[in-house]
Amino acid sequence: MTVTNIQSQVQKAIEELVESGAERGLQVAVYRHGEQVVDAVAGVADPETGRPVTSDTPFFSYSIGKGVASTVVHVLAERDVLDYDTPISELWPEFGAHGKERATVRHALSQSAGVPGLPAGLTVEDLCDWEKMCEIIAGSEPWWEPGEKIGYHAITWGYIIGEIIRRATGKPIPEVLQEEVGGPLGVANELFFAVPASEQGRLAQLEDAPGSEEMFGELPEDSPIFKLGPDLTAEHANRADVRSANILAGGTVTARAVARMYAALLGEVDGVRLISPERLREVSAVAMSGEDQIFGFPTAWGLGYSIGQFMSNAQETQHVFGVGGVGGSHAYADKESGTTLALTNNLLAADFGTAEQVGGIVTKVVAEG
Repeated sequence: MTVTNIQSQVQKAIEELVESGAERGLQVAVYRHGEQVVDAVAGVADPETGRPVTSDTPFFSYSIGKGVASTVVHVLAERDVLDYDTPISELWPEFGAHGKERATVRHALSQSAGVPGLPAGLTVEDLCDWEKMCEIIAGSEPWWEPGEKIGYHAITWGYIIGEIIRRATGKPIPEVLQEEVGGPLGVANELFFAVPASEQGRLAQLEDAPGSEEMFGELPEDSPIFKLGPDLTAEHANRADVRSANILAGGTVTARAVARMYAALLGEVDGVRLISPERLREVSAVAMSGEDQIFGFPTAWGLGYSIGQFMSNAQETQHVFGVGGVGGSHAYADKESGTTLALTNNLLAADFGTAEQVGGIVTKVVAEG
């Protein structure tokens, strides 16, 4: 595989996506065996000013942040700061209410803690209030016995994992992210939860693509999807209060920082390896699988990462782990080929068409190489 070949193919593909109007601005980064082989950008970060996307433009990328937060947990576990089988209530006593005392850190990471929903009537402003959200989640009744079923904790996941990190370390979450992951990898100014005010001018401006609200088609009024919490639109994600809040269900990242992070889970990147090979095997193996209680389709999760190449038979691609985000962003690692990929975008679509196309190019070139 020639590096120039894979870089030029990806660059050409994303430029065509921008020209066609399918995308507005995007970044793609690929690592192979610890070396960066793709660093491609196209389009504009801000349509109003025409500011172009650069490799260091951070994008609010929704659930890609779950993979980043999970990585923080694993680095802490590597240092014995916490343990996957610790009951959450040992770290956060209030969480044990209503029969949740048996829920463990492992259950939270693997989408099986049983608290995927939030009460009706919450606002995006509420999502910015950490203490309030943690209080609501701690006081909620589980939908199922923790560890018995799996269901995507779209929003609640971030507060549960974030509070576990906060209680275990006694430090603010952004500080832990930089100390444990961003700093060691040299990408501290490209991986954020709460974005400092001084950095917000660098961010890409998001916009909702026409038809993006049809992501789930026509849903019955009692669909569990409506119980996940407030809808965080592009307009919300562009707001200063949302950007400066710790909403760990999402993250503000560059593609190259996230691809580098996944590469440092697989092996060494410039002398840095985030976790041991044994821990990598544990976190990237299926920890929980079954019918997703929210979406109704089969799903499989490791410890904080979805298992299986997206839009494929997960049984056949269990060597792939990562997390995609609403709007089309995606990031994953492939243990078999030693490849990691991250894609960020600012025109929020209803599908993962771009990530599929770009991922397909990368997979093909790697296989031929």
